[in-house]
Amino acid sequence: MQRTPVLFLSHGAPTFALEPGRLGPQLVAAGEALPRPRAVLVVSPHWMTRGVRVATTAAPATVHDFGGFDRALYRIQYPAPGHPQLAARTVEVLRAAGWHAEADPQQGLDHGAWVPVRFLYPDADVPVFQVSLPATLSPQQAYALGQALAPLRDEGVMIVGSGSMTHNLYEFRMTGDGHEAQYAREFADWVRAAIEARDDARLVDTLALAPHAQRAHPTPEHFLPLLVAAGAAQGEREVEALEGGITYGVLSMDSYLFGARITAPAGALH
Repeated sequence: MQRTPVLFLSHGAPTFALEPGRLGPQLVAAGEALPRPRAVLVVSPHWMTRGVRVATTAAPATVHDFGGFDRALYRIQYPAPGHPQLAARTVEVLRAAGWHAEADPQQGLDHGAWVPVRFLYPDADVPVFQVSLPATLSPQQAYALGQALAPLRDEGVMIVGSGSMTHNLYEFRMTGDGHEAQYAREFADWVRAAIEARDDARLVDTLALAPHAQRAHPTPEHFLPLLVAAGAAQGEREVEALEGGITYGVLSMDSYLFGARITAPAGALH
């Protein structure tokens, strides 16, 4: 079986489900171009637990875990099936790597999962299940979690880290004019340079080294899924930036595809 690629997706605000912006069409293109996986495994900061839990739900509910938005958002359903067998296999793989992992037969799909995956597979015809983000995870541990999940790529599981390239909720709520904050662009550009150089050691230290890191991520949980994705893609030299622009002035939507491309590299012959 062909090894699946890995994605880091910036899921932005829940309104991304209604406002595709620049990133949405690229995710649609990725879903059409990439080999169809047996299942999509999503790590999202909107399911944080003590230890690691794996959703073994057969028919996960669409969880609307947000408030105060357009009513249309709450009417959206994403009825993708789960994959209890591959989820149980994920528990085995994590335990073999030394993680204390437990099955969770109740967990649905939080908006960090269904909002972006809905662009990849709009027909909800690819199984989706989640692995929780441990609440006390360090950047180094997030990368190690991705490494632990990596063997599933050889079993047809596409690993998706869903977070946000920048995530300052105070500024998101206070920004009214949509003017792009320079710090968000500078932070995102620094991260892009580290990713495209495949300098994972530098990437893991982003929150200590990158310009404006504390402002871009006052808390780390929306950055850690990128490190999970990078760990799962360790050794992959091929990476493609999916430029998502900046929404609401402060939320960078930049995302990354590891281990595959959906566009020809610059300078390639046609």
